[in-house]
Amino acid sequence: MTLRSAVATLLRHEDLNFLLTNRIPRRLATRFMGWFSRIEQPLVRDLSLAVWRRCADLRLHEAEHTRFRSVHDCFTRRLHPGARAIDPDPGVLISPCDAIVGACGKVRAGMAFQAKGSAYSLADLFGGRDPARRYEEGTYVTLRLTASMYHRFHAPYDCRVEHVTYLSGDTWNVNPIALARVERLFCRNERAAMRLRLAAGDHVVSLVAVAAILVAGIRFSFLDVPRRLRHAGRNEFPADARFRKGEEVGWFEHGSTILVFAPRRFRLGPLVSTGSVIRMGQPLLRLP
Repeated sequence: MTLRSAVATLLRHEDLNFLLTNRIPRRLATRFMGWFSRIEQPLVRDLSLAVWRRCADLRLHEAEHTRFRSVHDCFTRRLHPGARAIDPDPGVLISPCDAIVGACGKVRAGMAFQAKGSAYSLADLFGGRDPARRYEEGTYVTLRLTASMYHRFHAPYDCRVEHVTYLSGDTWNVNPIALARVERLFCRNERAAMRLRLAAGDHVVSLVAVAAILVAGIRFSFLDVPRRLRHAGRNEFPADARFRKGEEVGWFEHGSTILVFAPRRFRLGPLVSTGSVIRMGQPLLRLP
């Protein structure tokens, strides 16, 4: 048995996976990894990337550059131009990121599902009732980024980012095992809710970037948000940033999740079902 298959077999054991990724000092581990990943010493970098390649399906052939200063530089890599095709259909919202589709469906009574049988309140997620009312009977999609995936996220449509609400919080792992065991996990973790006004139909959609264990940083190309792990509470950032469909909006400093919320009458795209893999630029939702 290879090292990679042995690690994969161990991590498939739910109890061990949960223990390794959640029953550790999460904030301490996150701060340590944030420091360690930025070490630019060649031996540390090369050994770390070698272990990462052995334990995960890390594909770097699409990266803009294939030589990295550090592990963090690899985490936050850009793709070379043209690596993702952007669906030009004006009736389609594209996926903002590469991801595995988690729960998806309709918002009912202000609730959405993070996993089968485990729901959370949009009012808790957004830190207020107004967004919850906006998306009642609307459509939501959970997009989970794994550690080896491309970590940047993009505009799903021609739009204007009007506001960002940044809520500090915990750093639970957001893998399926944790989502099934930790109630309201998305509402507990550090997260940033972006309000986007689409160029067509004056529709408002929201992207909620949820951070996770090991680095937990959320960064934006249009907004300078300082690190929030040491600052409790809710932080409001008015914005007026315009993007074309597919333009970069921000990035994670490690794999995590983006929750997409759209008003009623938006429909799921043909590639969207629980467990399916979707790439940035592919159809996610269809406008009414």
